[in-house]
Amino acid sequence: MTAPRLYFVAAESSGDLLAREVISTIRVKQPDVHVSGIGGAEMASVGIVSPIDVSPLSVLGLFEGLRAYGTVVKLADIAADAIIADTPDVVVLVDSWGFMLRVAQRVRARAPHIRLVKLIGPQVWATRPGRAKTLAATVDHLLCMHEIEAPFYEPFDLKTTVVGNPALSRHQWGKRDVFRKTHGISEEAQVVLVLPGSRSSEIKRVAPALVEAARIIRESDSDRKIIIAPAASVAAQFAESFPDVAEWATVSTDPSERYDAMAAADLALACSGTVTSELAMQGTPMIVAYKTGWVTWSLARGFLYQKRHITLLNIVSDDQEIVPEFVQTKQTPDRIAAHALYWLTNPDALAEQRAAQQIALSRMKEGDRDAAEIAAEVILEEARV
Repeated sequence: MTAPRLYFVAAESSGDLLAREVISTIRVKQPDVHVSGIGGAEMASVGIVSPIDVSPLSVLGLFEGLRAYGTVVKLADIAADAIIADTPDVVVLVDSWGFMLRVAQRVRARAPHIRLVKLIGPQVWATRPGRAKTLAATVDHLLCMHEIEAPFYEPFDLKTTVVGNPALSRHQWGKRDVFRKTHGISEEAQVVLVLPGSRSSEIKRVAPALVEAARIIRESDSDRKIIIAPAASVAAQFAESFPDVAEWATVSTDPSERYDAMAAADLALACSGTVTSELAMQGTPMIVAYKTGWVTWSLARGFLYQKRHITLLNIVSDDQEIVPEFVQTKQTPDRIAAHALYWLTNPDALAEQRAAQQIALSRMKEGDRDAAEIAAEVILEEARV
């Protein structure tokens, strides 16, 4: 039997990480598999050399996306060329709705025999359920995170498999003591971790408020330690945007320290995203911030978005604010710092927040199997169709 040929496409940091995890699992299950792909540092770490640079796709918001439309189309064309030249049996399109849809449409039109698998679907349960019909007309199989997603695709006969939330499958517990020892932080010192985002636009719109809030927290007590950990994809941009931050904070750009830093922190200030689930897994209380363009926000709130909150921990908690959200006009350094300082000076309140997050986290779990393992099995099955 011929070894299966797979092609993974990941355009953003979270997708790149998930792709790497699934690829590694597939190689264990079928060592002779041929895997190529388009992605970033995570996929490169397992030997997948990307033929194109996907960093320009890290956009946020409607008008940012419109301005980047030409780039998206151009890269989708290049990606389709690379995929077809590799002659895969299955293409796995990870996250990143707009770009992956265009890649899928191009591959489907030019090579309809190639199986297309979407790994993580659009949030049809929160915004634009019409995307379910569009996706069903474009791919052969959807691997989604939650049971609540499947019913949206049933009317369109799209084969759907629930894999669970990948962040909850990462059984990599951070080493609190190791991180603190490495960075010369005593066990008694309070540590605040800042996670400013993984997209260029997040470094522009969210990071300034989080960094300034951290500075206020540090100034209130010089014994507190601030750790700032920008994603690898935006580390250079962060360094250029905040050249003086190393004077009062420790900047960690080593991906291998990711979970150790979370475990070492007493509190995290985070840009909304996948990282919030990862923080909850490490038992780290958090405050979430987010900001996008006003037209984008108005359209989302007025016509598109169906939930009151943006953090998954809050959404699964009956759309109640378990994790404090500072969004749009509420995203100010003073407000974020004030809430953080209240927790940091009230151990009972911080403990209550940690417990509340664990309850919310328990609602997100779909099963006992790892997301990467379920995804790997489905992808290999698709290669045999």
